[in-house]
Amino acid sequence: MKYQARRRFGQHFLESTWADKVVAAIKPKPADRFLEIGPGPGILTSRLLPRVGSLTAVEIDRDLAAAVAADHPGVRLMVGDVLEMDLSELLAEGPLRVAGNLPYNISSPILFKLLATARQSANLVDATVMLQREVAERLAARVGTRDYGVLTVFAQAQADVTRLLVLPPGAFRPAPKVESAVVRLAFKPPAVPPELAERFERLVRSVFMQRRKTLSNALRPVAGAAGLDAREVLGGAGIDPMRRPETLTVADLAALAQALPKA
Repeated sequence: MKYQARRRFGQHFLESTWADKVVAAIKPKPADRFLEIGPGPGILTSRLLPRVGSLTAVEIDRDLAAAVAADHPGVRLMVGDVLEMDLSELLAEGPLRVAGNLPYNISSPILFKLLATARQSANLVDATVMLQREVAERLAARVGTRDYGVLTVFAQAQADVTRLLVLPPGAFRPAPKVESAVVRLAFKPPAVPPELAERFERLVRSVFMQRRKTLSNALRPVAGAAGLDAREVLGGAGIDPMRRPETLTVADLAALAQALPKA
């Protein structure tokens, strides 16, 4: 049965030929537990289900959720917005992998939710997701490049990021106007300890808003709010104040967060 993609949900359904390639990239194993975000008409679902131990799917479109439930009775369906869902019960059951074709319009919020979830539970193993190619390049960007920014730092602070596959617009229906990519985030213990997480996030978001400025200027709002001199903070962290934010590694940014007082 053909399903009409709904623009309000940002739906672009994967074609069968490409679905086989995506599943090969995911590398599901018989003992794996999976959470699929946005199964749509079930093109990935039908390929994952016979290959894994269990499969839970989250779908916001009630009509599609009903169809997936009818066509794949072995799938546990959760109907609603993944951004509003508490995944703690799923994670409490054991190691969990994530797969999905993420809507372009909310892919970044979903990524941030997955990162936050991985900080809360070591049972979140990895996430292999389809994204707009531009977002995928930001996730995997190297320090000092144009694409290196807030999303890069947060992702690489707690995951090994690998770009697995590039998909042309024709891999989907309706075809989007841009290329897509499949990326795997293999979660690992955060590079930033929990007590520094809030300061780290505040610092990263602030300095990358002024990424073209020198650090002595870019850090001034954060340092000033704490009653500190930006150059002194940078000196304490052993970082040259003439560098720019986009040249800072995750370790550099963690050292800067350590040099700032708790809010």
